[in-house]
Amino acid sequence: MINSSERTYTEKIRILVLTSSTGGGHDARAQAFAEWCYQLYPGHVDVRIEQMLEKSSVLNRGGVGFYNWIQKNLPVLHTVFYSFVEIFGHLNSRSVMLGRVYYKKALREYRPHLVLSVHDCLNRGYFQLAREILGRNRVRCATYCGEFSGGWGYSRNWVERTADLYISRTETASRYAIEKLGMPAHRALVRGHFMRPSAHLEQVDAAHRALSRKKRYGLRPDRFTVFLATGGNGANNHFDLLPALVKHRDHCQAVIICGNNRDVYNRLMRWRAENPDFRCHIEGYSESVHLIMQASDVIVTRGGTTTCAQALHFFCPIVFNGIGGIMPQEKLTLKYFRNSAGSHVISNAADFEGIIDRWMADPSAWRAYRSAFIKARYEEDPTRVIDELVALAREAAPNVPEPVRQPFPPRNGNGAHAHAHSPQTADEFMPEL
Repeated sequence: MINSSERTYTEKIRILVLTSSTGGGHDARAQAFAEWCYQLYPGHVDVRIEQMLEKSSVLNRGGVGFYNWIQKNLPVLHTVFYSFVEIFGHLNSRSVMLGRVYYKKALREYRPHLVLSVHDCLNRGYFQLAREILGRNRVRCATYCGEFSGGWGYSRNWVERTADLYISRTETASRYAIEKLGMPAHRALVRGHFMRPSAHLEQVDAAHRALSRKKRYGLRPDRFTVFLATGGNGANNHFDLLPALVKHRDHCQAVIICGNNRDVYNRLMRWRAENPDFRCHIEGYSESVHLIMQASDVIVTRGGTTTCAQALHFFCPIVFNGIGGIMPQEKLTLKYFRNSAGSHVISNAADFEGIIDRWMADPSAWRAYRSAFIKARYEEDPTRVIDELVALAREAAPNVPEPVRQPFPPRNGNGAHAHAHSPQTADEFMPEL
């Protein structure tokens, strides 16, 4: 006989998340989902994340490595690679070909109630095989697509029309999936950012923003702060962009992250020692990008969907880095922000210098740029999509007890909800340029 404590441990809703490290956004969303499930349903929902492409096949693993090499060294080449992947994706139109053995083993061992894909190459075929192995009534299948808009760059591999749920980040992207790729509208939802719980709890208001610059990053609280960002693999153009900021050293400062690129980190540390009159903070791989954004006046980044969604949420306008070419998926993000916020894209260091020169000469130009960016924001309840996915999983687990849902924000020791600062608004903090 199973006692109550054993039942809590053994009888859980099980969710298998399929992801791959092509860039950092897919993994970030997988990890965010797992953290949300633990936050809202501790002890009742179990999440297993699988790097399915890398683990299941040598050929898939090589493709992931080549993708990341292109992103880091020659983004313009990705147009050809993207076209190849679109054609190659037909192999999995009805079942999984490459990596089939590993995936079947994962399904049989874990027996998930929900297979959630957060990667374009892990939908078609994967859902059909899950139903074949586990039984159609014993598993549900869902996709979360993080693209901002549709068109060239929106992979047809995202849409598996038999999915029980297809979740898009924006209405624009959802319409493309429905009208152009055939996703049934009654199984399509729009649910927004998919950020970690900490990003919603650790929000800095105007009263704490200047203090954060000074105490956390060793920066001047009153200087224009530029965030030079990069993805997890460390693709960057920091050394091309820094001269434009050093030129305005009396008014500008920077926060710079390097991802997992140790060589760039070491070179930047030497560069900082050689330029002591320019104030900057340097990190390697950062787990606190959401805090850096809240301490910054602008972020320079490629069109990665996760970073751009965070920047939008935290009122941090984007200058898009298009140096070396723009990848097809990035073009979707750039199109969305160009149309909704008039965001700038730089193709070389001179473009960036021109923007910084203009903002330093006329601070109202930056304020107008930021105001337009803020108008593209949208608010959401971050727990809503988690509840919907857990409810979908439970449809395939009728014998599992109803999971107990915890409040968010969590309660503090006095029984009240923990307080989280509201993000700054457009006029709460304007640096003196």
